[in-house]
Amino acid sequence: MSIDPRRTAVLALHWQVNVVEPEGFFGPMLAEPVARSGVVARAARFHDAAREAGAAVVFTRFTVPEDEGGLVRNTGFMNAVAEAQEAFRPAARSTRLISAMHVDDAKDLVVDNQKLSGLAGSDLPEVLAARGIDTVLVTGVATNLTVEQTARHATDLGFTAHVVSDCVAAADESAHAASLANLALTTAGCLTAEEALAELSSAP
Repeated sequence: MSIDPRRTAVLALHWQVNVVEPEGFFGPMLAEPVARSGVVARAARFHDAAREAGAAVVFTRFTVPEDEGGLVRNTGFMNAVAEAQEAFRPAARSTRLISAMHVDDAKDLVVDNQKLSGLAGSDLPEVLAARGIDTVLVTGVATNLTVEQTARHATDLGFTAHVVSDCVAAADESAHAASLANLALTTAGCLTAEEALAELSSAP
């Protein structure tokens, strides 16, 4: 198997202050396990290497504009975010991508939405399809939330989806492992960063 970088995008999900930094909204739940896992440095290296190999890189941010945008208060998760929406304004420091993530302003896309799936609530699926992209490599936090939701959604939309298993993390190791086990069955399979980069570099 090889993965053609010209037809591939890395979906880098929720690498935001609100999600992975101690002062962020989800910091009390996620900051410590994310830091302990070392996932931030691995994901940043993977994004850089995938970009260098010719793949597109797309960062998604969860934000809530003044009019709430596409936010629907239909789960406990979305209700909690809605109650704290000032912390999720697009211009707020807490919604910024963390400094460890290297965004190439000339090449990368940064897409905001109000959904758990990074492919919902925006025209991102159409943008990817228009670029001839049919494969996505998924990184992000948390494994059992936005990562799993996005990877399943990508598969349903017709993309070939691989979660990069050592570039995702969750609050709980058992939830992380269970989610990866589910994704191994419901997507094209999980790959490590090393494996994914090897597939990208082996394309003709």
